[in-house]
Amino acid sequence: MNQRIAVRAIVKQDDKVLLLRRANGRVSILGKYELPGGRVSYGEQPEDTLRRYLHEDVGLHIRVADLFDVVTYVDHDDRNIQYAVVTYTVTLATDHHEPRLSQNYDKYIWQSMSDVQLNTLTDLTQLLLGIIQQEQITEISIDTVIKTDAEKTTDTDAVIYTDGGSRGNPGPSASGYVIMNDKQEVLAQGSEYLGITTNNQAEYHGVRLGLEKARELGLKKIDFRLDSMLVVNQMNGAYTIKNRDLWPINERIRKLVSGFERVTFRHVPRELNQLADSEVNRALDAHAAEK
Repeated sequence: MNQRIAVRAIVKQDDKVLLLRRANGRVSILGKYELPGGRVSYGEQPEDTLRRYLHEDVGLHIRVADLFDVVTYVDHDDRNIQYAVVTYTVTLATDHHEPRLSQNYDKYIWQSMSDVQLNTLTDLTQLLLGIIQQEQITEISIDTVIKTDAEKTTDTDAVIYTDGGSRGNPGPSASGYVIMNDKQEVLAQGSEYLGITTNNQAEYHGVRLGLEKARELGLKKIDFRLDSMLVVNQMNGAYTIKNRDLWPINERIRKLVSGFERVTFRHVPRELNQLADSEVNRALDAHAAEK
């Protein structure tokens, strides 16, 4: 598999993110919005690439660029290419003007995270914005989740923490779950190695595993906690499913859900999902050790 490096910029203004609509390129990205940036040229430093793209495509100058995250991404139009995407949060020069677009783009918008429509974004941008949303959860939000769980009534039989991970996206993947009662006692936990899948597929299979075990235990009212904003929003009906690879597992989960009296889905930050994450890594490490 060929590896390439790309950069993307998170440019914010009044709590809104700058998105650019592609005017050219592959069919899969044409007419869709993305974060500013592009591929790193040979011998070029990522931050220099970031400054170049912002100047050439948007006519903007960077005052400060801080490293936010680095993620791997496989190009869906060419499965032989894996990108390491270096993402920066960007503060613009104080005297900056409105964006001036190159021929690569025909429109720009400043969009709040809560108003973003996933079907208008490129696949890579969906991935990056999902990470940004998770990182934006404040300590107050974390405290609220803990307090809410502590105050939940006996109307819930159990809380199920689930997670899924792919080392490569797509790559070797696994899912895990931990089922806890209202006394924070572990009723059951487990994991499953899935083979080669994507992160999102693995996250969905974590929910599937949790539901299957809950049915085996005879539980009727369950609350899910997972750190995948995408899966939570799709299961709650806030997002439609555009990726056909997710349709079969989503349908399987909905059939399982129909066998319970009540099933809810809530997003939690990653730091509150460590038990399920440990199950995922245990399965991945065990598979790697077998090779």
